[in-house]
Amino acid sequence: MSAESELREMICRFGRSLFERGLTAGSSGNISVRLSDGGWLATPTNSSLGFLDPARLSKLDDEGRLLSGDAPTKELPLHSALYTTRQGAGAIVHLHSTHSVAVSMLPDVNPDNVLPPMTAYYVMRVGRTALVPYYRPGDPAVADAIRGLAGRYSAVLLANHGPVVAGKDLEAAVYATEELEETAKLRLLLHGLNPRLLSRAQVQDLVSHFKLDEAIAEDMPEDERNCCSHDHHPSHTCG
Repeated sequence: MSAESELREMICRFGRSLFERGLTAGSSGNISVRLSDGGWLATPTNSSLGFLDPARLSKLDDEGRLLSGDAPTKELPLHSALYTTRQGAGAIVHLHSTHSVAVSMLPDVNPDNVLPPMTAYYVMRVGRTALVPYYRPGDPAVADAIRGLAGRYSAVLLANHGPVVAGKDLEAAVYATEELEETAKLRLLLHGLNPRLLSRAQVQDLVSHFKLDEAIAEDMPEDERNCCSHDHHPSHTCG
């Protein structure tokens, strides 16, 4: 089996897994993977991630022109914007996952850092997530908004729409998307409860140990640097 054939099978396998676990419904969501020649494979427009045909995936050249397969997703500009600005991105996953969409609708979300450092794996696999304002699905302006982030984020949450996540390969992109959704679920479960977060020192330890982007720790807002709530018992220590 060729490398491209393996990627086609992998897209269908991961797509079916995401669909069957309810992470994207109906014909929502899309996946793309970079090919060695700079072109892409992408899921077709109006296709369900649960019922993809490897032979009908859209194959595009390095300028996004369709070479074979069905017409590509109308959300292709989202993928293009992240590939253009994220060096080393090998795959992108866009879902309409329920908890992530719900978080994007909350009034108190920080658009520069949607989810605080709640777990080590969110920090390790996602790092930070930016919120992009609402745009009509397929609107080219959303790609301009993503490009405006200048590659500082591998994960972007589209308001009232869903996450777009880049990874070094498809497995990494899928795992990061799943971690984002699970952290969004935690955010909703703990909303208003003043949960204990990872401290800035704990995040910096993860950044140093796993060689992550330094900006993950540097850009933490002041109120997210304490791993304990302000009313904790004096005898309680963090970490």
